[in-house]
Amino acid sequence: MHAIGIDIGGTKIAGAVVTDEGEIVAEERRPTPAGDATAIVDTVVDMIQRLASGREVIAAGVAAAGFIDAAQSTVYYAPNISWRNEPFRARLLERLDVDITIDNDANAAGWAEFRFGAGRLYSDMTMLTIGTGVGGAIVTEDRLFRGGFGAGAEIGHLRVVPDGLPCGCGARGCIEQYGSGRALLRMANAIADVGGIGLALADARAETGMLTGDQVGSLISSGDPGAVQALRELGGWLGAACASLAAVLDPQVFVFGGGVAVAGDLLLDPIRESFLSHLPARGFHPEPKFATAELVNNAGVVGAADLARIHAETR
Repeated sequence: MHAIGIDIGGTKIAGAVVTDEGEIVAEERRPTPAGDATAIVDTVVDMIQRLASGREVIAAGVAAAGFIDAAQSTVYYAPNISWRNEPFRARLLERLDVDITIDNDANAAGWAEFRFGAGRLYSDMTMLTIGTGVGGAIVTEDRLFRGGFGAGAEIGHLRVVPDGLPCGCGARGCIEQYGSGRALLRMANAIADVGGIGLALADARAETGMLTGDQVGSLISSGDPGAVQALRELGGWLGAACASLAAVLDPQVFVFGGGVAVAGDLLLDPIRESFLSHLPARGFHPEPKFATAELVNNAGVVGAADLARIHAETR
């Protein structure tokens, strides 16, 4: 039985028809009309109708960045789309004859990795998505954790530095300010300013006036000492955050997704080292595995579809 997954991003909306084995059989993408809530509804309705045409579809799931209520119905807050207490599920159901669920995009991506990717061999998984910010998803005893109000697993806003760098959430010292793609660029620029091992970073910055993610990523891939040092600093902060998470959640595996995770072991090695150095009572219980995500750009639509299918089959 097929299900449809829709992933609403700040610049594009991705949609796919997904089998119960997590395979994509059809897909399409549209630009996100981010400033127009009604246009977003129109776009999602049209995509679901087109993707469902000629197929037996049991449900459709929609994933978006923001706080979603526990009933998987209302978007409390979506920073990229200007939604505030948006009854998105109800608006879709007015025009569609299919079961609909709404979920956080990091939850959807994490669920996809748990079901079909790097977390599929485990019952307890914590995922961190390292992009512009830091997203998160938590699975405990084969169940996705949402919290009492539906807005749990906001791992990016775990505070790691008291009175640290200001965060867009209004707090200071969140891991998002130390373990994200933006943080990596800040660290790389700081190394470039010092000189020494940062000479290649300084040269790259001179070409464009400011380092870009592509430039830093390319230097990391080539093994440049300055860029690798910036990545190690990033990994150190992420490892410390994971140690705090492990003290509460005790996952069997940490999975890392997002653009920065393509660095593979260059990222995982410093995360693991830092994690072990911060882990309480090290050596007295099994240590978790560390892995990079496998589904990459398809995780959001695959996870949204699978969560919608499960909801439809169990309601």
